[in-house]
Amino acid sequence: MGYSSFLLISILFLTVVLNVANGQPLVPAMFLFGDSSLDVGNNNHLLTVVKANFPPYGRDFENHIPTGRFSNGKLPIDFAAETFGFTSYPPAYLNLKIKGNNLLYGANFASAGSGYSSLTSKLDGSISLNKQLEYYMEYQKELVSIAGPNASSIISGALYLIGAGTCDFMQNYFVNPLLKKLYTVDQFSDILIGYCSNFIQNLYALGARRIVLITIPPIGCFPAAITIFGLHSNECVPWMNSAALNFNKKLNTISQDCRKMLPGINLVILDTYQTLYDMVTKPSDYGFFEVRKGCCGTGVLETVLLCNHKSIGTCANASKYVFWDSIHPTEAANKILADDLIAAGKSLIS
Repeated sequence: MGYSSFLLISILFLTVVLNVANGQPLVPAMFLFGDSSLDVGNNNHLLTVVKANFPPYGRDFENHIPTGRFSNGKLPIDFAAETFGFTSYPPAYLNLKIKGNNLLYGANFASAGSGYSSLTSKLDGSISLNKQLEYYMEYQKELVSIAGPNASSIISGALYLIGAGTCDFMQNYFVNPLLKKLYTVDQFSDILIGYCSNFIQNLYALGARRIVLITIPPIGCFPAAITIFGLHSNECVPWMNSAALNFNKKLNTISQDCRKMLPGINLVILDTYQTLYDMVTKPSDYGFFEVRKGCCGTGVLETVLLCNHKSIGTCANASKYVFWDSIHPTEAANKILADDLIAAGKSLIS
């Protein structure tokens, strides 16, 4: 990290501390849309096998309770919410217990297994982004009934996070012979980019102005990806990472186009690819020693239902692992990813 980058982060951190010290969150609310990287329990309420509401998921979370988060503990958004001054995390919208005043501080609409393509969500019964947007519209009506005239300032001042695309490739394109026959990976990326652009425009029309668009991580470095597609190699799968990088590059075009088309929008691209890739390729720099397998079970294939309390071989100390299961990062890795998220969010606030 260069001196200028260190200085910027230090200034941002100091600003956060001073604002939070005044007892108010830096933004009035947080809203989250996307997949398992953001889901905090919406899938608990769905007829789907893509859930994480059972041990050992959540074993290092508050009170050691599995909440539906796909990790042993906190997600990056949890760390961000704490830093931004919230006393509780944006709750899963489908959790009926969170209705009422809790909605004043935002909501989480993300659903594990979701993608920019509605077809991706249909494969495992998750909530499509279009449906997540419908839930957000429903939320706005509830917010108006609670907050009255203050609802508009909450909506316009809130921080919006969008994180999807991984499942479109991992659970759809890469394993769907028909899609691969119809489209090249570049053409499929273009289709997803179109869906992403439309989603942002629709969110903007509903009042969103501060948006963080999260890139796809290095999917070829997931232990499950190496096991299935790595041809007996222990290295990241290059062609999968190339697909992710190609898609991420196109996200930058979305950012430029949106600034031209949508007056007043403040949109930043959060690059999670490079940070996670660095953790995998230079683990000792971050205090990790295991990157080829996740902590849960053997760590090479276990995820979702296969990662359970009977999984043999689950590690005792997940903080030394980059991955919790064969796809999702540990809390320790998520804390590092959160630093980038916090900096991106702060750039939209100042």
